[in-house]
Amino acid sequence: MDFLEPRCFPSSRIRACFTTRADGHSSGPWKSFNLALHVGDAPDAVMRNRALLRDSLQLPNDPFWLDQPHGQRVLHIDQMPDDRLADASISTTVGQICAVLAADCLPILICDRLGSQVAAVHAGWRGLQTGLISNTVNAFSAKPDQLIAWIGPAININSYQVGEDLRNRFIRSDGETAASFRKYDGGWLLDLGGLAYRQLERVGVSSITSSELCVYERHELFYSYRRDGPTGRMAALIWILPHSKSATVNKAEAEPTTA
Repeated sequence: MDFLEPRCFPSSRIRACFTTRADGHSSGPWKSFNLALHVGDAPDAVMRNRALLRDSLQLPNDPFWLDQPHGQRVLHIDQMPDDRLADASISTTVGQICAVLAADCLPILICDRLGSQVAAVHAGWRGLQTGLISNTVNAFSAKPDQLIAWIGPAININSYQVGEDLRNRFIRSDGETAASFRKYDGGWLLDLGGLAYRQLERVGVSSITSSELCVYERHELFYSYRRDGPTGRMAALIWILPHSKSATVNKAEAEPTTA
């Protein structure tokens, strides 16, 4: 199984990865390693892919999959919530896997420097506009300057065209977001990754790494809804390891690791 593994987290305490579209059981527009049940793919293929994910990464538990409404809610999943309607999850439990699904939107993984808390964030423009990042950072008991964040592959500014109305919506709520838009013929281009980076900095997170990989441009590696329409979803996962274990961490910006 191909996946990316960030190198910015403390490897003796934290394991994290981001999947690609390769080496799974799905067919058609979802080919081949789709992990989402809500996109029209055959459920049995998705469940086989999820089983492959667990076996290949030797996951300690099934990931806590969210129902992502493109909002601002953060779930403390250690508390066994009654629903899964959120775009971010946070955990302090060893082996509890925070996970988000993405295809164009930003997957963001966060932990504290001690490796005692982890969070996964699904940040589209709606979440970024309504405070999802600040809500997630504020959910940590650690201070923001003690957090480490990784911004995973997403659609980049060269491929993400938006209208004047969306730009105005951002600027009305926060004038500094103007720096994340670039004019082009007929509209605007939005830098989701740059916007998330600035929001993390503004709430006090100073250790931020970005993969800078564009899912729209890398058809062989990633799904992109903007590029393909009906398609699959990748997953970003993060969890706390037992004290006795350590993870072999590979460079996140490089080509995927095979597990």
